This record gives sequence, structure tokens and C-alpha cells, in this order.
Amino acid sequence: MKPSARSDIPPFYVMEVMKAAADRERTHGDVLHLEVGQPSTPAPQTVLARAAAVLADDRLGYTHALGVDELRGRIARLYLERHGLEIPRRRVAITAGASGGFVLALLAAFDAGARIGITEPGYAAYRNIISALGLELVGIRVGKENRYVPTPDDLARVGPLDGLVTASPSNPTGTMFTDEEQAAIVDACRSRGVRLIADEIYHGITYGRAAPTVLEHTDDAVVVQSFSKYQSMTGWRLGWLILPDELVRPFERLAQNLFICPSAIAQHAAIAAFDGTADLDANVARYAASRVALIEGLGRMGLGDMAPVEGAFYVWVDVSSLEIDSQELCARWLAEIGVAATPGVDFDPVAGDRFVRFSYSEATVHIVEAVERLEGWMAARADRLAGRDG
Repeated sequence: MKPSARSDIPPFYVMEVMKAAADRERTHGDVLHLEVGQPSTPAPQTVLARAAAVLADDRLGYTHALGVDELRGRIARLYLERHGLEIPRRRVAITAGASGGFVLALLAAFDAGARIGITEPGYAAYRNIISALGLELVGIRVGKENRYVPTPDDLARVGPLDGLVTASPSNPTGTMFTDEEQAAIVDACRSRGVRLIADEIYHGITYGRAAPTVLEHTDDAVVVQSFSKYQSMTGWRLGWLILPDELVRPFERLAQNLFICPSAIAQHAAIAAFDGTADLDANVARYAASRVALIEGLGRMGLGDMAPVEGAFYVWVDVSSLEIDSQELCARWLAEIGVAATPGVDFDPVAGDRFVRFSYSEATVHIVEAVERLEGWMAARADRLAGRDG
């Protein structure tokens, strides 16, 4: 017997880099992690205190398939506070992370064979999930000429679509829609009958301007959100969706059968995340300092050709000037100087060999040290190329 054809998808390379970094850490103990996009800080104290109280007093049985009602209501209130939008709690669905929510959203909205557009570069796991579910993956090339966000012209170029996946702020580029760009892509999807799935999991982590939500322009989109990034709760595996009314009941039936419900302890604890903004905004201030240190350091190395770094905690850098494939380059950095970064092939199957994604979610002191190691490596390489190393 053999594995299913649907399982024949590429690995999520960032997880492969994490595994290699862990091996290096066991032997050398010196790895600086710029490969993985997760906060280095724990959940806010308000969340930890709520979790302890619930563990002591609650039997933690199954919850409603759509999630704990109090949490759903608190998320609905977030959209009123942050965007001035009244979102009925019936449209809020709590999920097993953004990834679990994305799987259920695709199953609820599309039949097998549907054509789903996603940007290149774009989040690797989304691309692989689309393929594993028997949907047709349609790559949409984005780059410097359109600020790494999809445009109505891009939709026209790729032909008929059933769905479009967008991300703002984006992983891996860190770019995000302006309100005008968001409105334009919503109008284009509406006129073409394309269901929009909008990844907004990095909302709250922006630099200079807040990220607009697609819900300011339409009620027909599916919004994918998460407690992993701004709320610093990656391992709790909790997310949420904002669903159009017509998808609520289909989604609920799927959730009942595939997952029963999200983690009860994570849901009850997450209610308190909205009271922990002091801790969370301090995290964003640290990301901002790390962002500056990394951007300036890469610029000094001659690696300043990057996507606009507007949100999230990533820098998407063109390393083609080094004339080394990005997978080989990242492997050498890890082996030679203990700096872990993610090769661009994880996010762009066409041109990813020319790009590297750096994450600056770790402590600023670690980002500064990583820059110093990279600068030393670049200087030594320049000496070798110039024949000055003996």
C-alpha cells in the first residue's frame, strides 16, 4: 500500500529549518532564530491568570463547535473598537488556530477542483493546504511593481477564479494593503464572482499605520484571524473566522465533524487576552526596534533590496547579488555562523531561490547579534572572493 496522492505536497520548509536549527543547537548551543514567525514572549499575564483559574474551577468539557459564546462576543466587540464595525457574534467562529480555520473555510466555500488564487510569494502552508484538499492552485505573481499586493489587473491576467486568498500584513513580505488597494481588490472579486479569503492574522503588528480590514468593504469575505501573533499565543492553537451568513451553518457542520470544538482551556483563557494590551503593545514596540536593527544591518551588507516592511515581523530580501541559491545560503549561514533563516522557496516556487525571509520576532539583542554574525560572514566572503584570505 502507498500514501495518498493528496499527501504528496512539499514540506513546510520553515519547519525543516527549525528542525535543523534544533540539531545545531544541541551540538553548538549558539543558534539565533530568524527563521520562525512566532513571538519569543509568552501569553499576557491576564491570559495565564485566567487559564490557572479555569484549570482549578472548570471541568473543561466540549464547547460549542463554533466556540465559547463569551469569546465570540468579545471578538465581535473588538471589530467595533478597532474598526467601528458591528459584527454579529453569530458570524464569529473560533477555530483550532488560523490553520484549522483556513481548512474549514476552504471546505465550506469551495468544491473539489475549484480554482483558488494565491500570491507568489505567499504563505507556503496555505498553498500546500489548497493542493491537499483537491483544489486547483493558481499562482498570482506579485513584486516590487505592485508593492507585493495583488491588483485587479492580476486577477484579469490569471483567468477565471472561484476564490482568492490575500494576506495583509503579509507573510513573508510584511507588506499590507492600503484602504484603496483593499477596496479595489474587493470590487474586482465582487464583479468576477470570486470568494475572497482574507488572512488578517498580523493585525495589531504594524508600523506607521493600522491595517485596514476587508470587512470595511464587504460582508461576503471570510476573514482568517489568530491569537498566535499579536496576542503571543502560538502554542495555544487558537484562531477565529468572521464568516458570511451563508457559510455559518455549513462551517458549523464541518467543524462538528472534523474537530468537535477548539481547545476549551485556550478559549476560556483567550477571553482575557483583550485585557492584556499593555504587554502586547510592549511586544510590538520591541518588534519595531528589531525591525530597524535588521533593515539597517541588511542595508550595510548590500542586501537592501526588500519588500516594504509595513507589518508583521518579516523582511523579504532579494539575495540574488550573492549568486548563491537561497537554500544553500541558509544552510551555510546555519552551519557556519549559527544564524537560522528561511529560504524563499518556501513562499515562492518560481523565484524563491533568489530570496530569503528573515523573522525579527526574537528579542532585539538577538537580532543585533545575528546582524553582527551576518556582517562578519559577508566580510569574510568578500575577502575570499578578493583573494585576501591567503
